[in-house]
Amino acid sequence: MARYLLGAFLAAAALSPTAAFAPTPMAAARKLQKLNAVAVGNDVASVGKVPTSGKDGSSNTGAMIDLDGIAFSGLKGKALSIKAEDFPQAREIRGVIPEDCFEPETAKSLGYLSVSVAGTVACTAVGIAMLGVFDPANPFTWPLWAGYSAVTGTVAMGLWVLAHECGHGAFSKNKKLQDAVGYIIHSIMLVPYYSWQRSHAVHHQYTNHMELGETHVPEPMESEEDGSYALRANFIKTLGEEKGMKAWGVFQGFLHLVVGWPAYLLIGATGGSARGMTNHFYPEPLTTPDQPKKELFPGNWKEKVYQSDIGIAAVVASVGVWSLCNGLPEVMALYGGPLIVINAWLVLYTWLQHTDVDVPHFTNEDHTYVRGALHTIDRPYDKLDPWGAIDFLHHKIGTTHVAHHFDSTIPHYKAQAATDAIKEKFPELHLYDPTPIPEALWRVCKGCTAVEKRGDMYIWNNKGLEDTL
Repeated sequence: MARYLLGAFLAAAALSPTAAFAPTPMAAARKLQKLNAVAVGNDVASVGKVPTSGKDGSSNTGAMIDLDGIAFSGLKGKALSIKAEDFPQAREIRGVIPEDCFEPETAKSLGYLSVSVAGTVACTAVGIAMLGVFDPANPFTWPLWAGYSAVTGTVAMGLWVLAHECGHGAFSKNKKLQDAVGYIIHSIMLVPYYSWQRSHAVHHQYTNHMELGETHVPEPMESEEDGSYALRANFIKTLGEEKGMKAWGVFQGFLHLVVGWPAYLLIGATGGSARGMTNHFYPEPLTTPDQPKKELFPGNWKEKVYQSDIGIAAVVASVGVWSLCNGLPEVMALYGGPLIVINAWLVLYTWLQHTDVDVPHFTNEDHTYVRGALHTIDRPYDKLDPWGAIDFLHHKIGTTHVAHHFDSTIPHYKAQAATDAIKEKFPELHLYDPTPIPEALWRVCKGCTAVEKRGDMYIWNNKGLEDTL
């Protein structure tokens, strides 16, 4: 894991950025569940086992590691109960997904793009009209502009998702059209298209991998006196358990949702240790990687990084001219604020899709592509609002993410069919946490701090704090 200092936030203690950005465990577990999980439907408690549901609704019981110090999420320990030999081959999973799911339809993709463009343009038009009434240079208008940023950034996140789909090759069979759409949208959002395309593919290949994972790789707990585990303990010691955990949650939430994305692009924050410190605008490692053969931008990707930089430079120059002509307050009101919200949504999705208090990570010896992909979590983003509008605007990226992680060439409008097929054939392997998103985020912020090795997996250690999560 890359251990880079993140200046302003590390004055209080020696803390690596990986520690600072480490996902926080958040699943609520009772103390009496620390060592045992009772198999529902069985008459006898099964020590070290947890129930899972079979296709017929019956209860299956999988093996489980020692649960001491592990809190439970809405998954109820399901991810911890699955043994390595339980995972099928990739071809078996692909075989149950309808073949049509792997075929992008350009017209349909452009249709969804038009929806996201129209929504973003409409919000921007409202913002431009607001400038004549509410001067963004006036601090008294800032709450109003913050609300505007929240709405516009939420709508524009749909554009980010579609550009992400272009990077996966799931937008169109027309590669030139696909790359043009992705390059333009991502450049406007200050994302280097080809650089991110490469790093995100690595993230998919090594999901929940302790050394080679590319985002939200946990901090390994070397001792209770070091790293973010000790820093959280200091919060608790200083403020008391309840207030200390809340303060830690706010701290972690801010680092991830606000600082996290630019820190990832600039220094590879939360990336695995194997590649050293990385930068998405410069293809060479900034520090000596542990595994030089696994560098982030090998071969021809180095040139693609610089091609990405051209788009970023053009947008940065345009924003600079805009600021000189109309002032920084206007730029922040119409562009900077919504962009911060887009980045927060991006981190929220990536963080919660792969992290919770009872979802493990694996080393090189125990990780496989399928095992990593099936430790992705589908969540109820369709219930974020009464109408499912946010899930629609974001093209269901969070509700069908297991299928997306198994095969990222599946277009978002066919991901539900793929999800249903996986759930029907492999119900004991599909992870779905019904916890409401705000509650799940708060649990992760407080609980996912550092991991320790148990058996063939790394688990989040929350010993003594299970009841606070």
